[in-house]
Amino acid sequence: MTAAAPKTIPDYLDQLRAALRGADPALVQDALYDAEEYLRSEMAANPGMAEADLIASVAGSYGAPEEVADIYRDTEVQVTRALRTPPAPPRTSLAGRFFGVATDPRAWTALFYMLLSLATGIVYFTAVVMGFSFSASLALMIIGIPVVILFVGLVRVLSLVEGRIVEVLLGERMPRRPLYQGRGQPWLERIGAMFTDPRTWSTMLYQLLMLPLGIGYSTVAFTGIVLSVTLAGGGLLALLKLLGLPGMDNLQVQGFIIDGPAGAAILMLLGTLLFFVTLHLVRLVGRIHGTVAKNLLVKTAQY
Repeated sequence: MTAAAPKTIPDYLDQLRAALRGADPALVQDALYDAEEYLRSEMAANPGMAEADLIASVAGSYGAPEEVADIYRDTEVQVTRALRTPPAPPRTSLAGRFFGVATDPRAWTALFYMLLSLATGIVYFTAVVMGFSFSASLALMIIGIPVVILFVGLVRVLSLVEGRIVEVLLGERMPRRPLYQGRGQPWLERIGAMFTDPRTWSTMLYQLLMLPLGIGYSTVAFTGIVLSVTLAGGGLLALLKLLGLPGMDNLQVQGFIIDGPAGAAILMLLGTLLFFVTLHLVRLVGRIHGTVAKNLLVKTAQY
């Protein structure tokens, strides 16, 4: 059964949301933002036109909700194919899957994300704590109203930035548009909408969690890589010295007791295995964190 033609902007958005049923929530957020931005811009440009007439005219230029939904689905498929990293060669053996992680771009981008997360976590945590404290202290004053709006706006901007980082480095589809801010509405209505939106609070929670997570991520990634390289490199240098390679006579190897070439080879093996284990762990953490970010930062579509 064909839905009745929308008469208002909320009707149009509800039908677009329904037409995008089953799509990625990040895609739905982008589509709704673009549609509402366009419709409200048209309303502002045609103040004397009835809303129903405006929606009817827009359906011919911008597209009916079903048409817009199809366009976004098709565009998403094309963009996903264009941005998808080349798949790694299939490996069936256990050794191939274990060592093949080094050829997976997502393992390296996840490693970079974990190292970067300490810096981003400090920024997010500081912005939320200072912004919330400052807004709360001015909440009962007239000047506190725009401060609260600016604070929540800053939180959403940082959420959008984090989403872009997560999508690029972890491969999780995130919104490319912010939540619509309700421009043109009275301040009190905008504040009410912001504070009744669960994503406002889940976004703040995510940004607060990023500091301890960033400390943990960067510590694990840095320690794993440095320790593995130290073990493998130290074993290699010790082996070269024990084999009497010219120029290695004055080399001092400290930190481990190496009993002949066999001990040096074992040390190299342990460092190499630790390196690949670290990459597997980093890739797993990246996948889990991408899912967490998706659930806390992306507005779930309601049908």
